[in-house]
Amino acid sequence: MKNLRMLAGAAVMVLVLGLVNFYIGWHLWVLLREWSPGIHAALYWTVFLVFAFSYILGRIPLPQPLRPVGRLFKVIGSYYLACMEFAVIMLPLADLLYGVLVLAGADLSAYVTEAGATLLVLLALFLIWGSRNAWSTVVRTHRLQVDKSIGTSVPLTVAVASDLHLGNIVGNRHLRRMVERINAMQPDIVLLAGDVLDDSIEPFLRNRMEQQLKQLKARHGVYAVLGNHEYYGGSITQYTEVMQSIGIKVLQDEVVETSGVYVVGRKDKTAEAIAGGRLSVEALLTGVDRSKPILMMDHQPTGFGAASEAGVDVLLSGHTHRGQIAPNHWITRRLFELDWGYLLKNKLHVIVSSGYGTWGPPIRLASRSELIKLEIVLEGSKSYGGEKSTPAAKPVLI
Repeated sequence: MKNLRMLAGAAVMVLVLGLVNFYIGWHLWVLLREWSPGIHAALYWTVFLVFAFSYILGRIPLPQPLRPVGRLFKVIGSYYLACMEFAVIMLPLADLLYGVLVLAGADLSAYVTEAGATLLVLLALFLIWGSRNAWSTVVRTHRLQVDKSIGTSVPLTVAVASDLHLGNIVGNRHLRRMVERINAMQPDIVLLAGDVLDDSIEPFLRNRMEQQLKQLKARHGVYAVLGNHEYYGGSITQYTEVMQSIGIKVLQDEVVETSGVYVVGRKDKTAEAIAGGRLSVEALLTGVDRSKPILMMDHQPTGFGAASEAGVDVLLSGHTHRGQIAPNHWITRRLFELDWGYLLKNKLHVIVSSGYGTWGPPIRLASRSELIKLEIVLEGSKSYGGEKSTPAAKPVLI
């Protein structure tokens, strides 16, 4: 029964995807016929469908000699996904305008050409601006007050990166810039809050990306947790062994103490469905001295109340990408208590990052590639003056 439901769901998804792409393809066909009446229909639809389904084609396992072709399909398909979202929003508006003009009795002899040219220019601007937002990273600093002590006289600096999605699109060049930016913070602790991989571990290993991650420097260690995409990739054991070999501990429902600070890493919520479950926050913190600072990573931003009640001081998540491409952020805002930014829940500081890399197209709109710098002021710190510190104001996203 479960398999039948999965097959039915997949069939519905393919049907919807097919209808959406037929709608897009038909509009493009009308425009191209306006510009070149002699275009061959069979050739056009063959090429268009290859582009439209190239992301799916790129995920089909291929023998070694053909894998570069699969990677090319995945890259092409990633950009097409962005174009598809743009088209799904803009084409109905263009059709609506056409209907209004028809009712108004306007001359529409040049509408297809003019509207098509306008949409192509807007698409180009969308891709250029979205690429800039995806590859140009901002560092967001949050200054937090935690009323616990570890006997130090200086604030604790924690660097956080989530959703790297290292693979065929986000590669060593972007990763190298991340390492440089994080090391420039001179952090006490570095936390990687899930989705380091973009499903498959193969490009991560082929391009030796672990050698870039190995360059991360932190006084008290570098720690990571699993995201949903590590589970999707199915290479968790291999991934954790590679990370361990370069000095990065992947915490799977585990707690480590480093210089008086507890770092807690939860299994991703995906584990509840496909990997035998995960511990509750309360169970995970059994035996932990809760008078000491507790930093917890949980890839998907859920369970804020449970973390607060258990005595967690700082909860760090990612996963949402803040929708990555507008207006998806309207959806993530409704799905999560906090889909991006900062929230104070009782004494719990929650920070959800929009992520460093991208899933699918390397395009962001109303979202930015970001790294997080935490300056955690503890009791006894030089800058502690009895007043609560507040996180840095949210920058306006452009």
